[in-house]
Amino acid sequence: MGDYIVLIVSCIFVNNILLAQFLGNCPFLGTSKKMETAVGMAMAVVFVLVMAGLISWITYHFVLVPADLVYLRTIAFIVVVASLVQFVEMFLKKSIPALYAGLGIFLPLITTNCAVFGACVLNIDFERTFMEALVASFAYAVGFGLALIIFAGLREKILLARVPKPLQDTSIALVTAGVLSLAFYAFKGMV
Repeated sequence: MGDYIVLIVSCIFVNNILLAQFLGNCPFLGTSKKMETAVGMAMAVVFVLVMAGLISWITYHFVLVPADLVYLRTIAFIVVVASLVQFVEMFLKKSIPALYAGLGIFLPLITTNCAVFGACVLNIDFERTFMEALVASFAYAVGFGLALIIFAGLREKILLARVPKPLQDTSIALVTAGVLSLAFYAFKGMV
């Protein structure tokens, strides 16, 4: 049990997929202007990343390794992620059209979100067991969502502040992301 707690803390804070490993920056910057959109994207990423982590682990260990097709890992993982994103997109379009419209182009971009693909690869590269892959995938997704929601809150506050003209919009967002990344860097010595 203690190992799982260390793994969770490591994936959420110390090795945050977004702020420490710099994977998934496109949806991070694109969907963080409004809190509602950021929360919706975080929930979508949690679902996709956990399911992709599990399915890719199963695909790798029970299909690719026994068939000696490990070199097809990248293609197999991309197919898994793309399929899951299509499922999420269809679900949101039917069930929550406002969130679907708010996420816009960034929902299909989860398919190419290197955070999702990166978590799948990390689970395999670190030779995690099925349970460890499940916990790590969930923790990576929670870390992504936490960073995204904190960043969205900061960006909403920045809209109310006076920002010098050269630093407005993307510039101040990148500076804020850097400061947030430094804040998460403080957790580096924990694990």
